[in-house]
Amino acid sequence: MKKLGIFLLGLFCLLYLLNPGAGIFELIPDNLPLIGNLDEAAAAATLLICLKYFGIALPDFFRRDNDPKDKNIPIN
Repeated sequence: MKKLGIFLLGLFCLLYLLNPGAGIFELIPDNLPLIGNLDEAAAAATLLICLKYFGIALPDFFRRDNDPKDKNIPIN
């Protein structure tokens, strides 16, 4: 049941970010200065947390395997 709830929350966040209604459904209107994009930032952060729950960590996806900084190997 918990996995289904997290999946549905992630799906809602993805749909909110894709904005299929062309801005008709907005929690905070984007034309408000300084706070207009907070709802999209919260949806993106929640989507990343949901993906990490299912084992998809996007920051790790872009890491190179042969980067010596990741393995604490001295660089010559």
